[in-house]
Amino acid sequence: MSQPTPAVRRDNPVKVSVASMIGTAVESYDFFIYGTAAATYFGTAFFATDNEFIGVLSSFASLAIGFLFRPVGGYLAGHFGDRIGRKAVLLWSLVVMGVATMAIGVLPTFAAVGVLAPLLLILLRIIQGVAFGAEWGGAVLMAVEHAPARRRGFFGAVPQIGIPAGLLLANGTILATSGLPGDWAWRTPFLLSVVMVALGIFIRLRITESPDFEAVKAQDRVRKLPAIDVLRSDWRIVLRIVALRLAETGGYYVTTAFTLSYVGLAAITDSSNVLIGTLVGSAIGLVSHLAFGALSDRIGRKRVFLIGSVFTIIFGIPMFLLINTGSLVMIVVAVTLGLVLSHDPIFAVESSWFSELFPADVRTSGISLGYNGASIVAGLLPFLATALYGWMGWLGPALLFMALGVISTAVALGARETAPAVTGAATPESRREAVTA
Repeated sequence: MSQPTPAVRRDNPVKVSVASMIGTAVESYDFFIYGTAAATYFGTAFFATDNEFIGVLSSFASLAIGFLFRPVGGYLAGHFGDRIGRKAVLLWSLVVMGVATMAIGVLPTFAAVGVLAPLLLILLRIIQGVAFGAEWGGAVLMAVEHAPARRRGFFGAVPQIGIPAGLLLANGTILATSGLPGDWAWRTPFLLSVVMVALGIFIRLRITESPDFEAVKAQDRVRKLPAIDVLRSDWRIVLRIVALRLAETGGYYVTTAFTLSYVGLAAITDSSNVLIGTLVGSAIGLVSHLAFGALSDRIGRKRVFLIGSVFTIIFGIPMFLLINTGSLVMIVVAVTLGLVLSHDPIFAVESSWFSELFPADVRTSGISLGYNGASIVAGLLPFLATALYGWMGWLGPALLFMALGVISTAVALGARETAPAVTGAATPESRREAVTA
């Protein structure tokens, strides 16, 4: 990665990474409460079906739409993040996400306005998808680009814990409001978003712009069409990132959103048991991400990544066997292991590993396009897992979970290391050529 010029100010990396993490937690909360509400409430509220299986499929289809539009947000974030700065994109993505989330909280249901209700829900989900797609790249780059070269893995992992923190807040709020009367059980978590968005904006206004971006401006290297340039010259790296993310993002939504519905469809237990497992796994993730990020600074991004991708292959069938027992303890163990050992090692190193593949003048574009490109596949996976369950039973989604691990592991084995401690601090240009080869 290119280093900022001496005249450019480098902010305190702890302050910047924590600010990025809090903002990411806010956006993650807004995005994830939709997934939980879709699995538990929206089939009846917006799609008016008495068939539970069809209701879940319809809700997950609307969930997928947000993922399909995340690459649009990634493109916009890349273009403007590499042209006007990472910080401005972060602020606007947070505002747009907050407005869309609060609007969902006041939407009329199917019983009130008929087919207009799901149409409005889908529109707001599209806006959420664009906003969430615009957030991640700038958030992790602010942390990585302010960090010392040999500690990018650790500081890059700090914003990543905003994801489990947001999930923890989302599921905790859903559980806490589940006893409220009528629609208030699902409306309240969406309406509470206003408080969190205000906090996120306040914190992000207090950090300085990325030093690497400031250096690009000082050297007059700002590109007119950075996202287009990446797609022309570095499309292979972008596709590699898409494949690398499948085990992490796809496995994540199979472990959380799908299993939340699966235990009800299969009449195994109450969905709250899965939520408890998700809360436990997310709480541990607040520490495990940092541990895996720090480990990647010592032994390399690739080795830590393979811990998660290989575990995804091994754990697919055992995870569902544990869930099928119906025991609260076994379900919590299954979901927690799926998050901590399958998802967390991969997600912890994505911010530093992916960032180190691109030069500073197109870095936001490169990582945002690759990261959000995987969302096109990931958003369909809860729907696909549900369909496979209807066809093959629990073995279908278990095999899907394993297949995602196989793809990401195969791609990771062919990738090159980028951590300075392992590579000997190779130049950005030589490292980039090695990864492209």
